[in-house]
Amino acid sequence: MDIVYLRDLRIDTVIGIYDWERRTQQTIILDLEMGADIRKAAGSDHIDDTLNYKAVAKRLTQFVGESEFQLVETLAEHCAAIVLNEFAVPWVRLSLNKKGAVRGASDVGVIIERGESH
Repeated sequence: MDIVYLRDLRIDTVIGIYDWERRTQQTIILDLEMGADIRKAAGSDHIDDTLNYKAVAKRLTQFVGESEFQLVETLAEHCAAIVLNEFAVPWVRLSLNKKGAVRGASDVGVIIERGESH
C-alpha cells in the first residue's frame, strides 16, 4: 500500500473542557497518512485517479473549523471517519496536536490509526 500524506494542516477551532477554552478559538495541527494505491494515477497522470489531498484538507478544514468538541480524542475520531468514509481510504493514521495545551510541553495530542492496512 502506498501512502499519501498531509502534514502541518493548521485549523482554528473551539476545543477544550475549560470555560476559557470554550470562549476562544485555538489552533490544532493535523498530520495525516492515508493508505492509497497510486499506480493508476501514476499511469494516467490524472487527478481523478488519485486521492486528492487538497480535497481532504478542504473538507477537514471546514469540519474542524465548525466543530466545538471538548476532547481531542473525539475530534480525531470524527476526522478519521471523514477520511475513511468520504474519500474511500482503507487506512488512515492521524495525529492531532493541540500545541501549547500543557505548560512546559511544546506539543500534546493523540495519534490514531483506523481502517485496514495491507
